[in-house]
Amino acid sequence: MRDYDAVTAFLGEWGLFQRLIFFLLSASIIPNGFNGMSAVFLAGTPEHRCAVPRGANLSGEWLNASIPLELRDGRAAPSRCRRYRLAALANFSALGLRPGSDVELETLEQEPCLDGWEYSRDVYRSTIVTEWNLVCEDDWKAPLTTSLFFVGVLIGSFVSGQLSDRFGRKSILFLTMAVQTGFSFLQIFSTSWEMFTVLFLIVGMGQISNYVVAFILGTEILGKSVRILFSTLGVCIFFAFGYMLLPLFAYFIRDWRMLLLALTVPGLFCIPLWWVIPESPRWLISQGRYKEAEVIIRKAAKINGIPAPAVLFDTAEMQDSKPQQQQKAILLDLFRTRNIATITIMSLLLWFFTSVGYFGLSLSTPDWHGDAYLNCFLSAVIEVPAYVIAWLLLRSLPRRYSLSGTLFLGGSVVLFIQLVPTDLNVLSVGLVMLGKFGITAAFSMLYVYNVELYPTLVRNMAVGATSTASRLGSIIAPYFVYLGAYDRFLPYILMGSLTVLIGILTLFLPESYGNPLPESFEQMLKVKCFRNGQETTGVRSSKESPKILMTRL
Repeated sequence: MRDYDAVTAFLGEWGLFQRLIFFLLSASIIPNGFNGMSAVFLAGTPEHRCAVPRGANLSGEWLNASIPLELRDGRAAPSRCRRYRLAALANFSALGLRPGSDVELETLEQEPCLDGWEYSRDVYRSTIVTEWNLVCEDDWKAPLTTSLFFVGVLIGSFVSGQLSDRFGRKSILFLTMAVQTGFSFLQIFSTSWEMFTVLFLIVGMGQISNYVVAFILGTEILGKSVRILFSTLGVCIFFAFGYMLLPLFAYFIRDWRMLLLALTVPGLFCIPLWWVIPESPRWLISQGRYKEAEVIIRKAAKINGIPAPAVLFDTAEMQDSKPQQQQKAILLDLFRTRNIATITIMSLLLWFFTSVGYFGLSLSTPDWHGDAYLNCFLSAVIEVPAYVIAWLLLRSLPRRYSLSGTLFLGGSVVLFIQLVPTDLNVLSVGLVMLGKFGITAAFSMLYVYNVELYPTLVRNMAVGATSTASRLGSIIAPYFVYLGAYDRFLPYILMGSLTVLIGILTLFLPESYGNPLPESFEQMLKVKCFRNGQETTGVRSSKESPKILMTRL
């Protein structure tokens, strides 16, 4: 659609039609914000200890001493997974012996929690962890639940683009909304962890598909200047608004089934949007459905109060553009030369580790000092200034330095957390917030940088490959958080170190700011270590940044 923007320029950039599309599509992203991070509270693990049955015949003293102490974060705390053997304790209690003075507790035999667990209700009334006892020997199941959600996100990333290319943006947008809402509702009736997890995987497929298709639909309908705002301050900030709603819902609704119900209801408000949001005229034209595209554009002109030209599209000219769209590329093209292979490998690492940092910090909010609900809310709030700063950096500063600077900021402050004294809890949370700010800003800039590095033939494939690396990072991120059960600072040391490392690596990538988008492999910019060769055959004097801006999907 080489002349589409010129043909529809008469509509203007910011009429009533564009404002409706901008805000309605952005609002459709809000449920993605709280569904994407809902595992923080659905799979929260409260404090727990072995249950002692009422018929154990223990005195009050022996009942209080039935749980051994273990060292946790430098302090003695009741064991979560072991208890003293109840038969021995009952015998001592019957003989009138006292724990500590008559019997050395350290010498007693221990046993696992044969009668289940007692869970604290200070933070959560119930979660899937308390529902199906996902603790101790089964504690690996809680992070696996979140990982499988992101496996669904990975699958949805592949499927959504192909489905929307074949069946249309609007149809797949509302279909995936229905999948996300419907299967979230079915999760309420889960009778086992396995059932819940399978349904959660499908919710992940719908969640990302809805996000991706809404993003594509908005960028294809909106004009060039508004497209940039939609890609950053629209999609990303409305995602953050949804993220902010999650701890508010969870604070007042502390039962996981009722919380899921509350998170499902907002999806129903998207149903009326079917009669407001149109199909993408660009997609209709690509399918040869010019009359339908013309009807939509004329309706947009009517909404904006602008008269439409008598003839909108030159069908013959549009047909001439089709052979250019039939060019195909294969994955190996991303490794066809040493330069592009180096860029691809570095980009994959950049996406992978940035994703680990972003989702690792987002999912670890219950492990921070202080109130879990407030921490989650702050984690969401900090994303708004991060997106604004990222947008400003992309407009005025080189990409490499912007990315490297935000990654280095995020990684460095996360590394410093281990040096903060234990009594300075506010400082620890502040450093985590600053780290989340830096990593979020970097994450939101990755797509635009990726788009600018690759030539037209493989650009979409490169975005897909690096997005896949991001999904793989999100899949393993819950297990970075899981390492905190063994050492509180270990997740932050790993995430901080990897983020700083990838921030340094970014400096070796080529600089794309102020350069036109490459159309061929010969026009690709060179990696720093290859600068001794011919750098590029493309024109490099342009001072205008490409008018394409992508965002975190």
